[in-house]
Amino acid sequence: MCRSNSVKQDAPISAKSYRSLTSLEVDDSDSPILPGLPDDIAKYCLALVPHSDFPAMGGVCKKWRYFLQSKELITVRQLAGLLEEWLYVLTTDSEGTENHWEVLDCHGHKHHVLPRMPGPTRFGFGVAVLNGKLLVVGGYSVIPGTTIASEDVYQYDSCLNRWGKLANMNVARHDFACAELSGMIYAVGGYGIDGSSLSSAEVYNPDTDTWTLISSIRRPRYGCFACGFEGKLYVMGGRSSFTIGNSKFVDVYDPESHTWCEMKKNGCVMVTAHAVLEKKLFCLEWKNQRKLSIYNPDDNSWEMVQIPLTGSTSIKLRFGILDDKLLLFSLEENPGYRTLLYDPNAAPGSEWLTSEVKLSGPCLCCVTIKV
Repeated sequence: MCRSNSVKQDAPISAKSYRSLTSLEVDDSDSPILPGLPDDIAKYCLALVPHSDFPAMGGVCKKWRYFLQSKELITVRQLAGLLEEWLYVLTTDSEGTENHWEVLDCHGHKHHVLPRMPGPTRFGFGVAVLNGKLLVVGGYSVIPGTTIASEDVYQYDSCLNRWGKLANMNVARHDFACAELSGMIYAVGGYGIDGSSLSSAEVYNPDTDTWTLISSIRRPRYGCFACGFEGKLYVMGGRSSFTIGNSKFVDVYDPESHTWCEMKKNGCVMVTAHAVLEKKLFCLEWKNQRKLSIYNPDDNSWEMVQIPLTGSTSIKLRFGILDDKLLLFSLEENPGYRTLLYDPNAAPGSEWLTSEVKLSGPCLCCVTIKV
């Protein structure tokens, strides 16, 4: 979930025009993908090409472009041991006037900057990764004197280096919980178009490009976040209009039974950063920025780990994940701060290190994509 973050965006493109680009049908002719080779071998050959050449390959023919956009590409590259890990970071320029997405390679080196996203500048949007693609969901735009919630959903495809519009959500919302679970994207709660808090929830199916409303949570909830564990969706943090202060209740959704249940008073409150690593949830709470809160869903327990920060206690942090390690980036410009790295698999006492990964600006949001 990104809060109080804006992205400068280009003019929107319609969902209809995007689907004409991204739902390309394979050529009607019986011509092979690569002459003289069976299609399975041809796909393997295409998957061997460096990721940086994919956008140019997408312009060769429809069959190549169709394969580069498909989930099958990731499957083939994974089987061949060729998946590359990329860190997508939402940051701002030196003047702090315009935000943009930067992409870092597996070594933490800046690789390129994404093209501007379509649509008006938005805040309070959800961010998720699905099938190797970056999704920006909902949010709100500001027209002088008016806040307008959005149901728009945009997707960035690194293989074609372009943004496109997906189907709209059923409910316009911002400052809501958003997460991927079992190949689907969930949007829960938030604020609605009239500014009221929401209890509604919905799920996106990429195969049909549709959003479907699911059972609502028991109480309206906003400013919350979500994550997926062992086939279930966990919604934590934020506030509820039915409770005083920040909620400790954890709403858990089971897609198999299509039902919500509640874990009472065992969640994080006022979460400022979160990430899922090694099947555990890592959180930072506003009230205690010097400790990691680590949630283990196996036994519904929390562990507190001290963060080795020195100097000012006002450093605000954001999380990133690279090479199965947790990175702690500074939310603000802080010349004296070096990126911290937490390795959950290291020997006791050696979990904390400093990383050479350095961003060009403050980290507003960060996700990891493997393609």
